[in-house]
Amino acid sequence: MKTNTSTGLLILRLTIGILLLVHGVSKLYNGVGWISDVLGSSGYISPVAYLVFMGELFATVLLICGFRTKIAAILVVINMCAAIFLVHRNDITTLSETGGWGIELPALFLFGAIALFFTGGGEYAASNNSKWD
Repeated sequence: MKTNTSTGLLILRLTIGILLLVHGVSKLYNGVGWISDVLGSSGYISPVAYLVFMGELFATVLLICGFRTKIAAILVVINMCAAIFLVHRNDITTLSETGGWGIELPALFLFGAIALFFTGGGEYAASNNSKWD
């Protein structure tokens, strides 16, 4: 069977990008107030909530398009590390009722973005010839 790595990378970019974009769009409509509260209670300044929002919105659009994929992937990695350690830290060692890891969705975004950082966007990316594709 022939392997098509570029199609696999396209599917990975679209999956991570679209599913995480929904979180950013939700914050666009509902605001970032709850993130500000969580960050404030953790000792961070609340304007950082807008960086989280921008990471979920703009980095994901870059991933979907495949433009500067590695930079976008690093932004997603930073966002997911912040989400895991600031919001989901109590879930790191838990399992859900159905046996899923307590942070499986943020972990999927995190490790998918790490994979994209190392591979780049693939042949079907908008900027596939750059070291930052």
